[in-house]
Amino acid sequence: MRILLIEDDPDLAGIVALGLRNESYAVDLAATCRAAEEALRTTAYDVACFDLGLPDGDGLDLVRRLGTDGELRRPRRTLVLTARDAVADRVAGLDAGADDYLVKPFHFSELVARLRALARRADDHGTLLRAGELTLDLAAHRAWRSGAELDLTAREYALLRYFMHHPGELLSAEDLLEHVWDAHANPFTASVRVILSRLRRKLGDPPLIATVTGSGYRLGRPAP
Repeated sequence: MRILLIEDDPDLAGIVALGLRNESYAVDLAATCRAAEEALRTTAYDVACFDLGLPDGDGLDLVRRLGTDGELRRPRRTLVLTARDAVADRVAGLDAGADDYLVKPFHFSELVARLRALARRADDHGTLLRAGELTLDLAAHRAWRSGAELDLTAREYALLRYFMHHPGELLSAEDLLEHVWDAHANPFTASVRVILSRLRRKLGDPPLIATVTGSGYRLGRPAP
């Protein structure tokens, strides 16, 4: 899952981003409305987390524009993270189009739980995600093949999760970089190939992820 975190407090942004990356999420940061707009023009995010009091404007205005500005790529889900705790503020945030509203200060574990809930709503999945022999527990970050648990790193888990959200679909290396890595990833490195090779080895035989020469990778059979 790729997340855009819009937060002008560099200390808070750094702490939250580090925690989310440790939870296997790919995180991009924006400290202003302008930087957020630039990111939303070029990248498809699974979730965008909006602070409201930004140096160059109100994040709530940007939330509203997601539904009307054709140049912005609307995230699949939006979460407001703000110190504005009045009921009227919560109502305004949700009415503006946000899917959830979390007041600062918050416990990191609650933020992660809300992100998991938003992901389930976006993909119409419950806690367990299944694709053929594979099962993923989205809440516990655990994975199994035919009942045998897999020992995966955070990045391997994130990569498998993305494949399982798109079973049978042909996914290019660019697709994987876009959704499993963040803006700091170098598109010219062998990172995708290395992590994918490790994941395949841990998934065991017979192989579940096929390489389509010159095009990308596919988990399981082609989509009908």
